Amino acid sequence: MQASITRRGLLALSALAAAARALPAFAQPKSTVKLVVPFPAGGTADILPRILAEKVHTSYPAGIIVENRAGAGGNIGAEYVARSDPDGLTFLVSPPGPIAINQNLYKKLSFDPSKWVPITVIATVPNVLDVRKDFPAKNLAEFIAYVKANPGKVTYASQGNGSTSHLTAHLFMQLTGTEMIHVPYKGTAPALVDIVGGQVDVFFDNLSSSFPYHKSGKLRILAVADQKRSPQLPDVPTFVENKLPGMVAVTFFTMVAPPGTSQAIVDVTYKNFAGALAQADTRGKFAAQGATPAGWTPQQTARFIQDETAKWAKVIKTANVTVE
Repeated sequence: MQASITRRGLLALSALAAAARALPAFAQPKSTVKLVVPFPAGGTADILPRILAEKVHTSYPAGIIVENRAGAGGNIGAEYVARSDPDGLTFLVSPPGPIAINQNLYKKLSFDPSKWVPITVIATVPNVLDVRKDFPAKNLAEFIAYVKANPGKVTYASQGNGSTSHLTAHLFMQLTGTEMIHVPYKGTAPALVDIVGGQVDVFFDNLSSSFPYHKSGKLRILAVADQKRSPQLPDVPTFVENKLPGMVAVTFFTMVAPPGTSQAIVDVTYKNFAGALAQADTRGKFAAQGATPAGWTPQQTARFIQDETAKWAKVIKTANVTVE
């Protein structure tokens, strides 16, 4: 699935106009539509839905808002949406956690992620390998060699236990047979502060938040965890180029509906949001956040979620990562 991300997105967007003509009739909501983001305001997970809400507001005469319900790795906001009526008024827009990871990470959830009704993946952002600016290795090959020569001595930051940065680091260690020391933080911002300050060696962050620090020379990005190089980092190779084909880890932002949502609601909602994602100004605003617009169909989104769930379940099980 990963190898066809770009092609899949383009095909979905190019087919949108024809698909829209075949959609069933569906009355516009008479109440405000809520896009629930299960993380705090200000980050990429919050900014992207707000860009889309602004673009689709004409399709929702009663209004559309973004509501932040943060906590428990995204589970609080996800539970709220899962328990909402499947009436086309409430949707979850989230990074991978409550979509494809938390069911294998937490011992107990108050909702069933397998029951989500997929609408679309709105965007993907690749994870990248950050090192402090004075780290001895100058490229990925040197980095791997250094970590192998110094087992248990290199420290890596994460956004917290079970976060995407934590699991991406475990994926890397499993693929390379290396061992590093985990230093968990409460979010991206404090982790970046410490890698910039030299208190920690490594951070598998998403491109959006790390890019400004790389550009200013406050840290160095050695590799991109995607199938292709990022347009923002044309000179930085991928792990795939360095003979690590399994080292693909993208943060994806998915829009899903509560269990039981009808196909008519799914079709109209997909049309509205994929149409907004196809617009040049939306794509430009997403690119400014380091995000690649997707707009995949509900069927493509469902298959992608299944693949991602299986991949991260294997990483979590192998690393024996759990969160209470």
